[in-house]
Amino acid sequence: MIEAAFRHHDLDWRYLSIEVAPADLAAAVEGARAMGFRGFNCTIPHKVAVLPHLDSIAESARQIGAVNTVVRREAEVIGENTDGKGFIESLRTVADPAGKRVVILGAGGAARAIAVELVRAGAAHLTVVSRRRRDLPVEADFQLWEGDYAVPPETDVLVNATPIGLYPDVDARVPVDVRTLPAVVADVIPNPPHTRLLRDASAVGSTTLDGLGMLVAQGRIGFELWTGVVPDERVMREALERAFRGG
Repeated sequence: MIEAAFRHHDLDWRYLSIEVAPADLAAAVEGARAMGFRGFNCTIPHKVAVLPHLDSIAESARQIGAVNTVVRREAEVIGENTDGKGFIESLRTVADPAGKRVVILGAGGAARAIAVELVRAGAAHLTVVSRRRRDLPVEADFQLWEGDYAVPPETDVLVNATPIGLYPDVDARVPVDVRTLPAVVADVIPNPPHTRLLRDASAVGSTTLDGLGMLVAQGRIGFELWTGVVPDERVMREALERAFRGG
């Protein structure tokens, strides 16, 4: 996705996948600084552990308590979190989050990022449904997830922020009563784009939002932070679709 955007915009840049052991994280950050990297992404298990090694952290990333994107500005390396921002941008293609009542399934990193950005976007109420109670950085009701969850009738948007249904377990079923699905159902899973949950939601008339939109949007935000260029999202999405098809 990022490499495709580099080529499309004629940028002589590279996006490299580099494995870093937890014990080497501090050295890796200093190495990126020393070698003039314009930035990098962090994945699990480094999203939280990287915080003490950065010069500053953006407000939303600090609130979430995790960083997925690092940007170098002159001598400083700055932590950002684009996951939740990417979700909000994607959601706005089908619904304005302002004033909405939202239920989030799951309470992990993706859920935390989405919850913070929903509040910043003016969502009226959040409910988090999880098998284990976890502290969130924003005010939200908590419901223990036991059996098939019945979505409250006043809900506007349901977000699956769990990995249930992610490739290769594409037939895995999210334990939710499909008869109670609200007007908008979103899934953070990008592969496959049309998860079982979204197929079920379409069958009962819900508007659906796949995880590809969120992934492309958060990638676009990071790309712009690094390069100053607003990339063509169509090019990025097409590259992801080809990758997920194996072509």
